Amino acid sequence: MQIDRVLENLKDVLSVELGEKKVFDKDVAKALGISKESLSHLKRRNAIPYEAIVYFCAKRAISINWILFEQLPSMLEEKTERFARIKYFKELHTSAGGGAWNEEEGFEYLNVYYEHLNSFSQIKEEYLHAINVIGDSMEPTLRDKEIVVCDVSSGEIINGYIYIINTPNSGLLIKRLSSEGEYLDILSDNPLYPTQRLSLHQEEIQILGRVLGVVTEG
Repeated sequence: MQIDRVLENLKDVLSVELGEKKVFDKDVAKALGISKESLSHLKRRNAIPYEAIVYFCAKRAISINWILFEQLPSMLEEKTERFARIKYFKELHTSAGGGAWNEEEGFEYLNVYYEHLNSFSQIKEEYLHAINVIGDSMEPTLRDKEIVVCDVSSGEIINGYIYIINTPNSGLLIKRLSSEGEYLDILSDNPLYPTQRLSLHQEEIQILGRVLGVVTEG
């Protein structure tokens, strides 16, 4: 097996991701998590970085056979279309003092199978964002460290639904909401946590998105 042929197959995958742009060895090295110098050294020795390729394939939910045994690019495109690439704010905490939701930085892409998205897979991919659940206030519905996907185009409150909100005093929260007149009730599914009532006129409350469900990574 020749490393040059394997590298060409890796470039086929990256070309699909980059919109059919030309892919260079430096792009492959970056995708594999190794330096350009290390890749050049491997090429001279005709040594294949199997471990790095395994992680490359696992992250993209594709079979390593497509890389090692020269599957056609059209098959790669078909596979690529089976999952959504969602902005995942991995380091953002939905707890007191959690900070602001900045859509331009601090995220990585999460590959999620469309079948895992179920009914909300019809929402445009650009409006789907993922964030971690921190704490037990929404148990048993949402558990600590689970990843939830929300629709950031949904800013209207529908009573009884779960939202990600930003409040001046508590930071980012994942809570069930209910509005009544000028008041907003912030409810936890865990009965150990009391309901908070805020005045919509006195508090700056941002509705960042409606939680659609828990998903697993592709």
